[in-house]
Parts: sequence; structure tokens; C-alpha cells
Amino acid sequence: MLHPIDFLALQAIRKSLNDLPGSKFFASWDFTSDPCNFAGVYCAGDKVIALNLGDPRAGSPGLTGRLDPAIGKLSALAEFTVVPGRIIGALPESFSQLNNLRFLGVSRNFLSGRIPAGLGKLRRLQTLDLSFNQLNGNIPWAIGTLPALNNVILCHNRLSGSVPPFVSQRLTRLDLKHNGLSGWLLPMSLPSSLEYLSLSWNQLTGPVDHLLARLNRLNYLDLSLNRFTGYIPGNLFRFPIANLQLQRNQFSGRIFPVGQVTIPIVDLSFNRFSGEISPLFSSVQILYMNNNRFTGQVPGIMVDRLLSANIHVLYLQHNFLTGIAISPAAEIPVRSSLCLQYNCMVLPVQTPCPLKAGKQKSRPTAQCREWKG
Repeated sequence: MLHPIDFLALQAIRKSLNDLPGSKFFASWDFTSDPCNFAGVYCAGDKVIALNLGDPRAGSPGLTGRLDPAIGKLSALAEFTVVPGRIIGALPESFSQLNNLRFLGVSRNFLSGRIPAGLGKLRRLQTLDLSFNQLNGNIPWAIGTLPALNNVILCHNRLSGSVPPFVSQRLTRLDLKHNGLSGWLLPMSLPSSLEYLSLSWNQLTGPVDHLLARLNRLNYLDLSLNRFTGYIPGNLFRFPIANLQLQRNQFSGRIFPVGQVTIPIVDLSFNRFSGEISPLFSSVQILYMNNNRFTGQVPGIMVDRLLSANIHVLYLQHNFLTGIAISPAAEIPVRSSLCLQYNCMVLPVQTPCPLKAGKQKSRPTAQCREWKG
């Protein structure tokens, strides 16, 4: 028989939530029977150890209402999830009482208010997913001190302030994109265990070269649409990254990859990179280097790989490039795209460019002369 405290907590949780039209999740929640047989309730002995609210089937309508603070009374709870729906209000402070909690997932609802600082007491917490809500305020720094964290997913909220340092050497996924975060990232603020890092669509600033140089297990990196500055370490291009997104920042300086770049997708566009383009980028399949300050000739090996359809996208528009060794009669493969518009050269071939590249084919001579210095 379920412990009386857990029984009363489930009753309070039920009173604060309802099925959205089309959902029948709560149909089995009849308190004249054993709550351990309710949908989404899992028990060990006389205690609730997991509570998965809502129908997990894709496209199910989900729940509406609020999360009752009585959830904090479920002292043995190790897992708490809510399917996407219309849950409103704040995440209760009482979650900080769940010392056994390992998994907390309430994504794609309408939670508002601040993330409770008390979550920083949950020393066993491994996954924190509060993504796609309307949460605001800072990310509590105490969360960064949790030693067992594997996944922190707080993307698509309204969070502000700085990114706290994370100490967990088990942290593999950190997703904070689409918020209003600002400030610098310190060189040792993220653990080298990270495999997935997305900070895009924030207002983060400062250099990240020393930080990135340590994250040699990354397989996905997206820092786009921030205000990061400084240069990019050459060893970054040797990491096992499948998708590298650095566009729309204020990165500058030359890029010197350490060895051939095997990352399939690299976007360096809309920055302030300068110098010549390294031929070591020739093995990248989708390469955006447009809207920078690159100079010199386009490497011949890039042209060869483009014409053999090994490069699918090569965007070099809006730079200060002075030439490319390609025959005017060359046929660009149908599956490949090349854009050279607005550089310091007469275009040897006419290729379709995105509309936002503008209509002007070549950069004004005065600009090219000034850039040469």
C-alpha cells in the first residue's frame, strides 16, 4: 500500500492538472484503487519513484494546469517528466526537497518565472530539461555545481545573465540557445567532457579561444548569433565535430587549421576573419566563409573538389578575394553551389547567389585598394 504522504501528494497533483481535450491520461487515476497502478506512476515498495505525467505518444494533446508544490513530498522520486502541453505557472520551489531526483524534464509547456535556486541542492540530478518554456531570470549558479549532471537543456526560454561555470565531468550536452544570456565565458567554465554545445541566439561576448581549445570531445558546436570576439584555435578543426556553426559573431584574425578539416558542415560567415583561405578546408562539404575579410586567391584544390561535386556549397561572397583559377567554360555540378559575388575580382563564371548577396558583382576598386593598404 502506498505511503499516506505520497497518496496525498498524488491527490494534490491531480487536482491542479487536467487533460487537454482529446487526452485521457487521467482516466486511470481513481483514488479508490492502488495509485501505483495509475498511468505514469511507478512505485518501489510504498513510495513513488517515477512520475511521468501525460501521454508520451507523439502528438498527444498533453495536460493543462499548474504543478502543485506537493510534488516535493514524493521523497523517493527519482524521475519527473511532463509531456508537451499547456502547463503554466512557476516550477515549484519544493522540487529542491527531492534529494533522489535524477531526471527532471518539463519541456514544451508554458512554465514562467525563475528557475528555483534550490535545484542546486539536488546532488544526484543528471538531466535537467526545461526547454521551450517562458522561464526568465538567471540560471542559478548552484546548478553549475551539481556533480552528476549529464544533460542541461534550457533552450528557447527568456533567461538572462551570465552562463554559470559547470563542474560536472560527466556533462556531455549543454543547450542554452535562444535566450538572452550575456557576459563572458571563462576559460575553465565548461568541462572537457562536453560533446554537444549550443549557445546560439544569445548576447554572449568576449574571446573563447582558450575555452574551445580544451573541448576536444565536441561533436556539435553552435556559437552563432552572439558577440564573441578574438580568434579561433586551429586545433578546433581537428575535433570530431559534424556541424560547426560560428556565424554572425565578431571573431577575427587568421584561421590556421591543424591538419585537413574533416568537418562536413562549417559556417564561418558574417565575422571579421582575414588572411588567405587555407586549402585545408577543401574537404568540407558545406562551407560558408562569406561576409568576412578574406584576401588572396581561392585555393585551386577547392575548385577541383567543387567541380567534382565533393563540395556541395562554397559561399565566398563579400570578401576581398582577388582571384580564382576556374575556366569560364567550367560547368558547376547541379548539386553544388558557388557564390563569389562582391570580391576584388572580375567574376570568371556567373553562378546563382542568394538574394541577400545583393546585385553588385564586384567590390568597388577603392575598397580593394584601401584593404590592400
